[in-house]
Amino acid sequence: MEGVLTLEDVDLKGRTVLYRVDVNSPLEPSTGRLLDDGRIRGLVPTLDALQASKVVILAHQSRPGKSDFTNMSKHCERLSEILERPIKFVPDVCGDEAIEGIENMSEGDIVFLDNVRGNHEEYGVKYSSNQDTEDTGIVSRLSSVADIFVTDAFAAAHRRSPTLTGFTNSLPCIAGTLMEKEISSLRMALNDPPNPYLAILGGAKCDDSVRVALNLISKGQVDRIAFVGVTGNLMLWIDGNDIGERNMEFIRNTLGDDFEVAWEMSERILSEHPEKAFLPVDVAVESNGSRSQLSIDELPTEDPIYDVGIETLRSLKPLVENAGCILWNGPASYFELPEFAFGTIEILNMCTETEAMTIIGGGHTSALVNSRGVSSLVSHNSTGGGSTMSFLSGEPMPVIASLKDSYAKFGGDLTSL
Repeated sequence: MEGVLTLEDVDLKGRTVLYRVDVNSPLEPSTGRLLDDGRIRGLVPTLDALQASKVVILAHQSRPGKSDFTNMSKHCERLSEILERPIKFVPDVCGDEAIEGIENMSEGDIVFLDNVRGNHEEYGVKYSSNQDTEDTGIVSRLSSVADIFVTDAFAAAHRRSPTLTGFTNSLPCIAGTLMEKEISSLRMALNDPPNPYLAILGGAKCDDSVRVALNLISKGQVDRIAFVGVTGNLMLWIDGNDIGERNMEFIRNTLGDDFEVAWEMSERILSEHPEKAFLPVDVAVESNGSRSQLSIDELPTEDPIYDVGIETLRSLKPLVENAGCILWNGPASYFELPEFAFGTIEILNMCTETEAMTIIGGGHTSALVNSRGVSSLVSHNSTGGGSTMSFLSGEPMPVIASLKDSYAKFGGDLTSL
């Protein structure tokens, strides 16, 4: 991959590898049980490639103060089950216990360090540049007992912290198999997709969706953009449809300070590129505890809009069937409620039945693909959520910048490793 070191560029046999991953996963509140191991499974190809190395896994789960902020023992246990290999959990990040555990490793060993966000330098300090993350104790101590840094933490690639971006100049930094696939697939979605190119953008984070839409339009690649979910409701509102005060208020509250920016960006899309936009023609609302269909002409409604309607799905289907590439991010509905999962499930079915290149943009959409066991039926199921949206929006990606800078420093000297 141009401008970034990959596992194919160096022989890591016998080397001590710091392996930063993002296995941040939904947990069952009462037991702490992992509810989705998709991100953990995504590590298998890189770990298979590192079987002859000494691998030190760095990871996080949630953040301090949150109910799902835990140690990494369950993640370690699940990864060990998936790999059918022993993995030692070390309840330390960069203290004496961690350093001693790393120094005592043998070829082929894997150790899983504790939640890096338990370290104040990792989560408790705001860094203004990647360089600021390098001058930290956690980087100094861990780099002293390692030969190389490999990252598959794509889901955190839009963030900046010592274990994500701090090893740029102290160790050669390499993109793991997962990171390489994420970057390659999303670059294709941005710059060289098979045509016609259809983007389906939904969910409640309307500002993220419209940023992605504007960036795709600016690249000159996307043919149509279907807006669904809360984002679709916002677009209907901006297009002159009274969606009802309750639904308007929900959008205002969800977006908060970002409401005006999202409104302005959405207006630009509809006024400057109306031919690109596909909007719902009907919706499903919750009325008296049940699902009820309304055409756009029947709006406004004081009932909450929880899904797209059947006619919208019928109109969307030929766009999906004729597409050469489909990017889908964000559900079309309040799919946690069984009666309103229909629209999202139907779009998923369309994406798994088409012969087009299909890229699922992470977050809730990716989790749905995993939970329904259809990952093998899509071309790329991103492990990112916010990072995928940042990448597709053209925003800075500190982790990718770190990989490029490390390549510039170490790219010509890998034969000495």
